[in-house]
Amino acid sequence: MPHEKPSTLPAELRRRARRKWGVPAEPCGAVTFIQRFGSALNLNVHFHTLALYGVYPYELGRGRPADFLPLPPPEPDEVARVLAGVARRIQHVIEARAADDADALERDEPLLALLTAASLRTRIATGPHRGEPWRRLGDRVDPRDPDEADADPEASERVPQFGGMSLHADVAVPARDRRRLERLCRYVARPPLASERLEEREDGTLALRLKTRWRDGTTHVLMERRELIERLVPLIPSPRAHQVRYHGVLAPSASLRDWIVPGPPARSELGGPRHCSEDGSPSPKGGSEAGAPSPSLGDERRHSHARSGELETPGKPKRDPRGDPPGIDARESAGRMRWATLLQRVFEVDALRCPRCGQAMRLIAAIEDPRVARRILECLKLPARAPPIADAAAAPEEPVRPDEDCDFDQSQSFDEP
Repeated sequence: MPHEKPSTLPAELRRRARRKWGVPAEPCGAVTFIQRFGSALNLNVHFHTLALYGVYPYELGRGRPADFLPLPPPEPDEVARVLAGVARRIQHVIEARAADDADALERDEPLLALLTAASLRTRIATGPHRGEPWRRLGDRVDPRDPDEADADPEASERVPQFGGMSLHADVAVPARDRRRLERLCRYVARPPLASERLEEREDGTLALRLKTRWRDGTTHVLMERRELIERLVPLIPSPRAHQVRYHGVLAPSASLRDWIVPGPPARSELGGPRHCSEDGSPSPKGGSEAGAPSPSLGDERRHSHARSGELETPGKPKRDPRGDPPGIDARESAGRMRWATLLQRVFEVDALRCPRCGQAMRLIAAIEDPRVARRILECLKLPARAPPIADAAAAPEEPVRPDEDCDFDQSQSFDEP
C-alpha cells in the first residue's frame, strides 16, 4: 500500500507538471474502453484507458492551450498511488449503489441475474449440468515452482495491486508510432469472441481456446451450443450505455477540444469537385492555381497542431511515410475513411476489388429506376426479384425457472486461476 496520499491520474499528471515544468495545466486527455469479458467468455468488467501522458498548459488571457508538454515515465510509487485512489473511489461508488437497490437486477431481470452470477463463478447456469463448473481441457499441471503458484505473471513495478484491483501502466506508445497505436486501439476495442479460437469437436461440443494458458494448465473451455449463448448474454452491455468514454481535453464538450483535436480538412485535401481539362486530365474545379488549397474553418485548428509538431502548415499536413496504415491514401488519413477501407481493416476483405481481374472497381452510376435495374439484372441472367420473406422456424424452447435452476452456491469464490 502506498504511503503517500492516494491520487487519480489527472491529479497525478498536474502534480508532475507543476514539479517538472512549474506551470498550471488543464486535465489530461484520455479515452476509456469498457470491456465486460475475459478470455474464456466469463463476465469480467475492466477498463482499458489510453491516456496522453503529458499536459496542455493553459495560456492565460489567450483562451487556448499552449504546446503539449510530455512527462517522463511514472515511478512505481506514483502508479501505486493512482491505483489506491482509483480503487477507493470505485469502492465508494459500489457501496453507494448497492445501498440504494442491491436486488434491482434480480427483481427486474431474474434470468439475466442468474446468467450473470453463473458467469462470474464460471458455472453452468441452465440445462442438465446446471451448477457444475465449466468443463476444461489441458494438462492441468503447473510446470512452475509451487512456491510461485500464487504469483501474478504480469506483476511488475508498474503493475501494482491494491484492494483486489490491479493497474497495468507498463505500455507506452511513441507519438509518431501510428501503427503501434492502431494495434493497441484494436486490441482494447476488440469484441468478446474471436471466431478463430472457437472450433467444433467430433462429438458436437464447442471448444474455446484461451488466449493464454491458465496457471493450472487449462488451454480450452468446453461448452454446448446452448451454453455458448448463455455465456454471451451477460456480456451484452445495457441499452444506451456507451462503451467508449472520453475524458479531459478529449471530452466532447471540453472547451479546449477544438484547439487540440484536428479539425476537418480543407475541401481541396479531400479531393473536392473535379472536372477534366482540355487534355482529359483531372484538375480541381475553381481557384486561380491548379491544386491551390482554399482556406477552411479547420485551418485555425491545424495551426495549433503545427505548434506542437503534429502538422506543419494549413492545407499541407506533415505525414510520416511509415505512419499511415496500408490501404489508406492521403485524403482518408486527413479526414474520414471510406466505407470500403473500413471493411478492409475490419474483415480484411477488399470490397472494391474485382473478383475476376483483381483490379480496383470504381463507381460508374447509381441506378434508382426499378425498371432499368430489372433490365440490367435480366441481361446479366440474375434474379430480378428479391427472395420471398418467410418466418423463421420456431425452435423448441426449454422452460427456464431461475428460482429453481440456480442450485449452485453463489457464495463460492471465482475459481479461475
